[in-house]
Amino acid sequence: MFVSFFPQPRLFFLSAVAWSIVLVAGWYLAGAELGALFGMPPDASDAPPIIGVSVFWSPSFLWFYLYFAAGVFIFYAFWRWYSPHPWQLWFLGSSLILFIVYFQVQVSVAVNNWYGPFWDYIQAVLSKTQTTTTPEYYGQVASFAGLALVGMNVAVLNAFLVSHWIFRWRTAMNDYYMSHWSKLRHIEGASQRVQEDTMRFSQIMEDLGVTFIDSIMTLIAFMPVLINLSTHITALPVVGTIAHPLVVAAVVWSVLGTVSLIIAGMKLPGLQFRNQRVEAAYRKELVYGEDNANRADPVSVTELFANVRRNYFRLYFHYVYFNVVRYSYLQANNIFSLLILGPSIVAGTITLGLLNQISYAFSQVTNSFQFLVNSWSTIVELLSVQKRLRAFEAMIHGEELPDIDKRYMKGHETDAPEPAKV
Repeated sequence: MFVSFFPQPRLFFLSAVAWSIVLVAGWYLAGAELGALFGMPPDASDAPPIIGVSVFWSPSFLWFYLYFAAGVFIFYAFWRWYSPHPWQLWFLGSSLILFIVYFQVQVSVAVNNWYGPFWDYIQAVLSKTQTTTTPEYYGQVASFAGLALVGMNVAVLNAFLVSHWIFRWRTAMNDYYMSHWSKLRHIEGASQRVQEDTMRFSQIMEDLGVTFIDSIMTLIAFMPVLINLSTHITALPVVGTIAHPLVVAAVVWSVLGTVSLIIAGMKLPGLQFRNQRVEAAYRKELVYGEDNANRADPVSVTELFANVRRNYFRLYFHYVYFNVVRYSYLQANNIFSLLILGPSIVAGTITLGLLNQISYAFSQVTNSFQFLVNSWSTIVELLSVQKRLRAFEAMIHGEELPDIDKRYMKGHETDAPEPAKV
């Protein structure tokens, strides 16, 4: 699954994580300051944030683009020298996707910076403490429109690149498995695993990977914002006065949701995997029945479909309480920031602009911490696909197959289908 597209996958990913940590630490320790040597100094700590799309070509942003490109080039050059790989050019494609994810996070930060001045401006106008003109109002709106336009077009570009990246990984897996087809063709559903499971695996892995990286980058970008905004909030309901109340609330709330979803969804991966098995067994008997009149007889088909029915009904049952926990938490998450801001709103210590900034930044941080909450169903599907492809690799490397794969190997089927143990 990985060796077809990545050189020495374990070492490659460990080195990618280690190098990323070095680059991030280097940026915050001294890298940002080095831009001054090239005429691109960082923004002053007490300077107000730049509002609008012009922030993306400010000196500090231009220097970061060069810093990122240099880091990618060093990593790419090392692996090109150390372990050449036929798909290594797509390392650069992966880096470009990661950069676009970072850029989209920065668009969100820019939107949050726009929220404060704009809604304070609206509050002042509506309370008649400030006069304004129609051109000034539409100028404020146009500033947001520019950010939205940039974000939309970058998202479209990212979707295009991601689609090509996924298909390249699928192609690599397809070529790898087909080069061992003589060993793999005896596995139950071998054609489906090559044709469909490779596509699903690469697509799900990319989706989860990008979502995870987006969560990390959002935390890096918004955690300082939330810490700064915490200076305007002095206390939390019930808890009272604590240091960095917004950060503490975000972490505790996210951990609570993540643990709840893990407990509620504990049985789902196994059931999803079993579901693919019973579906494959039923489909296989029907395929044999197309060419052999002695196969797919009413008794066998009825028993096989009963296994399908039984497993689906168990899935439906377990998804009921899982979805109750999941959607209850997600709905509560929509108003949680308003609950913790209650004392400050009642006391009138924050403005409308601050309320919107805090709510937006808080939602970004909590969503980042809730990676498992938002991705659990996708992770369940990935685990079931991974188990099917793992049987392929066990056959290639001469490892022992799982019992259920042995049972359904072509030429080794039992005379009568075995009922699924659910």
